[in-house]
Order: sequence, then structure tokens, then C-alpha cells
Amino acid sequence: QVHLVESGGGLVQAGGSLRLSCAASGRTFSSYAMGWFRQAPGKEREFVATISGNGVTTRYADSVKGRFTISRDNAKNTVYLQMNSPKPEDTAIYYCARGRSFLISPAEDRYDYWGQGTQVTVSS
Repeated sequence: QVHLVESGGGLVQAGGSLRLSCAASGRTFSSYAMGWFRQAPGKEREFVATISGNGVTTRYADSVKGRFTISRDNAKNTVYLQMNSPKPEDTAIYYCARGRSFLISPAEDRYDYWGQGTQVTVSS
């Protein structure tokens, strides 16, 4: 069983910055891609960013490209999402997820373990 615990959410002003963290249990963290997804009120959950097991390859949703950065520290079993210049439309619950393999994917069904989520609220 893998446990994912997100932290770092909260209230941030538009144009500010926030860093989310996701700590994972288990001994094979570097063998799996990791992803961030989000769900805004009244909307379906959507892909935000993903990173390969070795941290070399990343992919972003168009809506966050150039503003958000995903990274990972395999020695700490942790993946991060640096949110720069957030906008009110970035307000959502943010979830991290572990991929089913080393390779990245924006598809939810390619992820098998999910965290409980952390709320991010961006004020205008």
C-alpha cells in the first residue's frame, strides 16, 4: 500500500507564489511517474502536471505552462508543485498521484494511488 500526503496549500494572492509538496511512502518511489491534478468547485478533476520517475521528463496542462513547475526529490520520496503567478482560476483542491509506471501521462487512469488533496485558494 502506498500513501501520499499533500501539504502546502492555503490562501495566496494572485501573482504570488506557493509550493505544494507530496510525500510518498514506499521504497520504489523513483520507479514511478508522479502527477498533480486539481478539481475546482463544480468541475471535473483535471490534469495539471506530471514528471517521470527520474525527473527528466515533464508535461504540463496548457493552462499552467510557464507558471507552474513540477519537480521531485527521490531521496526524500517527495514531489513538488511550484505555483508562480497563480490566478483566481487556479483555485481548486490539488491532488498528487502515483503513476502506474515510470512514464508520464496526463490521463487519470494511468495513476493508481491518490492523496487526499490540499486546498489552494487564489484571491484577486
